[in-house]
Amino acid sequence: MTQKALRLGTRRSRLALAQSGQVADAVSQVTGRPVELVEITTYGDVSREALAQIGGTGVFVTALREALLKGEVDFAVHSLKDLPTGQPDQLALAAIPVREDPRDVIVARDALKLTDLPRGARIGTGSPRRMAQLNAYARGHGLDIETVPIRGNVDTRIGFVRDGELDAVVLAAAGLQRIGRIDEVTDFLSVDTVLPAPGQGALAIECAADHAGLIAALGELDDPFTRAAVTAERSLLAALEAGCSAPVGALADLLADGQIVKEMRLRGVVGTTDGTRTVQLSTTGPVPETDDQAMALGRELATEMLAQGAAGLMGERAH
Repeated sequence: MTQKALRLGTRRSRLALAQSGQVADAVSQVTGRPVELVEITTYGDVSREALAQIGGTGVFVTALREALLKGEVDFAVHSLKDLPTGQPDQLALAAIPVREDPRDVIVARDALKLTDLPRGARIGTGSPRRMAQLNAYARGHGLDIETVPIRGNVDTRIGFVRDGELDAVVLAAAGLQRIGRIDEVTDFLSVDTVLPAPGQGALAIECAADHAGLIAALGELDDPFTRAAVTAERSLLAALEAGCSAPVGALADLLADGQIVKEMRLRGVVGTTDGTRTVQLSTTGPVPETDDQAMALGRELATEMLAQGAAGLMGERAH
């Protein structure tokens, strides 16, 4: 007898369907059950407003969570960077699989790298975080660039370059990797140049908190280091009281001595979108063994950044 299919809630975008399809295959392997994709339209998909204008926080997530709570789907897959930092009691973050490359990338005309762009080059991005760091880097390295706010899917954004409207656009490496278009990247941006969004490159698999059996099955896909890293990054974001669209970058990584992992380092940055003012700090601590330890690392760094004036650089803060 064929087992009943698990219903996976996903956004309709090409990227969302690609990453949900990969998760569906993995879940089928660990559960032995078929998985069907249930496509859900979110407010962030239909609104043409800039993310900063519609709030950013949760706009790609709320409809998926509502479907979970109504029992219309069994679990959902999100880009972790889109998740609000507060976790509803009725829902469980059952798995955070191994993270893809967290870096941002440039897709530019004539295969140019960031530092090769001509004077006055126009670079498109919908992210205040990317604008803040690119403009700060340009000011510090004598680059003459203009950051231009854009919206749209990968095809739309790269189309601005192909059509000559923009000289380059900034995208996430992980997204391009998942849809098979990583070869179009002309420059991988070092995290020393642009820190990614908290959780960038990671996926979140969420289900109802009272489905213990499903939580256990999905937990087979969880990667402990990725979970610790993104928990620290998201704790920083929460302690700064900043939303998903705030100009905040964060990245946690492991510091090793040869083959022996010694510590976790957490780096954070906040800046004004024009790049004139930034606060960038880092902290290190023992590799977290629990969510509480990872969250403590994030709060520690946030406290230091707030003491350096970070709150004044973020615009309206999330509450």
